[in-house]
Amino acid sequence: MTVTPEILGVIIAAFGGAATFLGGVAALNARMMQRIDSRFDQVDARFTQVDARFAQVDARFDQVDARFAQVDTRFDRVDARFDRLEARVDSLATDVVGVQVAVARLEGPQPRLLRP
Repeated sequence: MTVTPEILGVIIAAFGGAATFLGGVAALNARMMQRIDSRFDQVDARFTQVDARFAQVDARFDQVDARFAQVDTRFDRVDARFDRLEARVDSLATDVVGVQVAVARLEGPQPRLLRP
């Protein structure tokens, strides 16, 4: 079988058409990859913003923890004061009882308890 110029023309035209078609597919694929890359860049930028926001929130939580620690120390001081006051009130109660006993001894027995 001999290859005629018409068959060579058809083969060359088919290769040219295939090359054009595949070139278009490659261009579409390249455009799609660029769009995907730009979208990933946007997503990365958003993640960076979110990470920065998380860092700010963590800093705020640290501040709140420090404030809670201060409040806890204040409550501990108030509890210590209440404990001291309780001890003082207890000692004052025993002192008052002692004073009542001393006053009762000074006054003597009540008249209704004395024998006539």
